[in-house]
Amino acid sequence: MQAIVLGSGAGGGVPQWNCRCPICAMARAGDRRVLARTQSSLAVSADGDNWLLVNASPDLRQQLFETPALHPREGLRHSPIRAVLLTNGDVDHVAGLLTLREGQPFRLHATRGILDSIAANRVFDVMAQGVVERSEIALNAPFSPVPGLTVTLFPVPGKVPLWLEDGTPEIGAETESTVGAMIEAGGKRLAYVPGCARVTDGLRERLAGVDALLFDGTVLADDDMIRAGVGTKTGWRMGHVPMTGEGGSVAALAAVPIGRRVFVHINNTNPVLVEGSEERRSIEAAGWIVAQDGLALSL
Repeated sequence: MQAIVLGSGAGGGVPQWNCRCPICAMARAGDRRVLARTQSSLAVSADGDNWLLVNASPDLRQQLFETPALHPREGLRHSPIRAVLLTNGDVDHVAGLLTLREGQPFRLHATRGILDSIAANRVFDVMAQGVVERSEIALNAPFSPVPGLTVTLFPVPGKVPLWLEDGTPEIGAETESTVGAMIEAGGKRLAYVPGCARVTDGLRERLAGVDALLFDGTVLADDDMIRAGVGTKTGWRMGHVPMTGEGGSVAALAAVPIGRRVFVHINNTNPVLVEGSEERRSIEAAGWIVAQDGLALSL
């Protein structure tokens, strides 16, 4: 199995377009300690020819340009992306679908709840039904989106997308609005969980023994954005478990047997983005990799 982290940033990427927090300022100034990052997306293949795109970032055109394995290979119109899978309906995971509107056939896989959120916005009709087939996927039911890969979607604690919030949202419920993907090929297993509000016993059991885990690294501490002075929301309010602190993912997953541990979906205010920082060293000492765009895993 081959996996490429196309985008390792959270919503807005790094630097965010209008942000002057210290981390964004470093990235914009070309400080080598902070790499620019595009928004969350992953590509996976079992044979190098047929690729599954997991989440369609608003930065997708740039991500495809910078990933030769996903370039057109034959004729005037072609793509090795055979299928797209969505793990939630967040803007940073679905807006890139609008880039895939040039009459290229592929199959769009998601739970019924996520597909309904897409269908509710007519702008996504640019993916013509006769060209892009919608495929409803049930939870805990293995399916094969491309040759050689088997995927199982499972619920993780989360919330509805921000653009669908109505009043005070329920946070932490395990529904089909936020899911993880267990991707298998050749006896290897990769778990992709870019959004998760908390680590539960059930999630620990499901992740035990995976060869690689790509997990929600939005915030280091629950109050990252508040400390940075750029927002009032906590990680919990956004539906993201912090890396550290009480209930943090590093401690919550420490005893779970996992091969490679990789943080993805990293917010621009997260200090682990600064290479060599105390926060980065602490996370790496705990056995985690802080993903960057283009990180490739071969299992």
